[in-house]
Amino acid sequence: MPNNILTEESKMNDVYLSENEKIDIIEAHMEKILLTLGLDLSDPSMNETPRRVAKMYVKELFYGLSSANFPKLTFIPIDSTFTKNQMIVTKNILVQSICEHHFLPMAGVAHVAYIPTKKIIGLSKLNRVVEYFSKRPQIQEKLTHQVCECISNILDTPDVAVYFELTHFCMQFRGVKDPNSKTITSEFLGKFQSDQALKDEFYLKSSR
Repeated sequence: MPNNILTEESKMNDVYLSENEKIDIIEAHMEKILLTLGLDLSDPSMNETPRRVAKMYVKELFYGLSSANFPKLTFIPIDSTFTKNQMIVTKNILVQSICEHHFLPMAGVAHVAYIPTKKIIGLSKLNRVVEYFSKRPQIQEKLTHQVCECISNILDTPDVAVYFELTHFCMQFRGVKDPNSKTITSEFLGKFQSDQALKDEFYLKSSR
């Protein structure tokens, strides 16, 4: 993963602890939390819960905190048969992340587009980039920005569009308790920012 798209979170997590050390520490703290809530950890249904939660955090929900887990990407050089001004869109990318404010899920879809200048990325790799940045405690605005900047960087193109539409479970289960609301964020770089017709084309292709 290029150093200039490393986030502060991934830099910090690369420096300190191994995966197993993180799991051991989180397990101990999770045990204290469950005991504080008055739960019986001698119950066969609960006695492995601290370990299960710790492994889930490190290996599944938050693996995007480590740059070592950045996906392996494949690229295809542009040749004379490819129109450089062609927009490439991947839509309805599954997004499953955790809100950093209350540690509850946020989920939905992302649409990503770019105009290549030197190379195009392999099929499914945009999905992998979105997934990587989703697998850490997030706010939707920051997630949108990270994906947009990363795609621009790895593809060496100034022309990128990113659109997220997510449901936040912290708004469904607590607070306003609104089961119907969705949050939309977007970020546009280069031609997508300056050319309204191109932006409209992106919205049209994403909605079909």
